[in-house]
Amino acid sequence: MTESSQKATDPILTFEGKRYALNTLPDELKELVRGMQVADAQLRMHEDTLKVLAVGRQTMARQLNEKLKDIKALP
Repeated sequence: MTESSQKATDPILTFEGKRYALNTLPDELKELVRGMQVADAQLRMHEDTLKVLAVGRQTMARQLNEKLKDIKALP
């Protein structure tokens, strides 16, 4: 692999509008980047979970509404 093609595949960190060669950062900063990636993945997972729960709740509300049609409501 040539040096130029190797540089093209090196990971780049873009943070607050600035770009950094990830492999050249100190280990402490690489750990912070990995931690942020994990946090982002967890946020996406939980956002998806919330969407699934919201759809489930809507379905239960429709079922409740349908079953309450035959029951007399209080005045």
